[in-house]
Amino acid sequence: MGKRAKLFEEDDLDLSEFTPKEGPQPAAPDLEKVREVSEAADFHSREPKAAKPWAAKPTEAVSAPEPAEPEATKRKPRYHRTGRTVQFNCRTTQACSDGMYAIADQQGWLVGETLERAYAALRRELDGKPD
Repeated sequence: MGKRAKLFEEDDLDLSEFTPKEGPQPAAPDLEKVREVSEAADFHSREPKAAKPWAAKPTEAVSAPEPAEPEATKRKPRYHRTGRTVQFNCRTTQACSDGMYAIADQQGWLVGETLERAYAALRRELDGKPD
């Protein structure tokens, strides 16, 4: 295997060509011209736009928009230190998901514990049946 190149131990390293530029700095381009060119090229600014005033008068009641999902499917985050480190994701029906969470809440179990108990019950059921 070859040796690594040593950058600063060579005596013949000549950096005399690298000198600071002299003379005036180039002028910055006109911001309006840059904006025109960028918008013409369909490159829009990432700057936030000014907030629009509300259309409703302050005395009028404004109803909140309907949530995208029903409230029943939104759950509080569950944070516990259990030693379980493997994540298990799968697609299921809404009813099955709601049922698993309902069982966990009714029994006071964690979701992972509910899954483990469901797996153990299925394993017992399958072990008891002949193939």
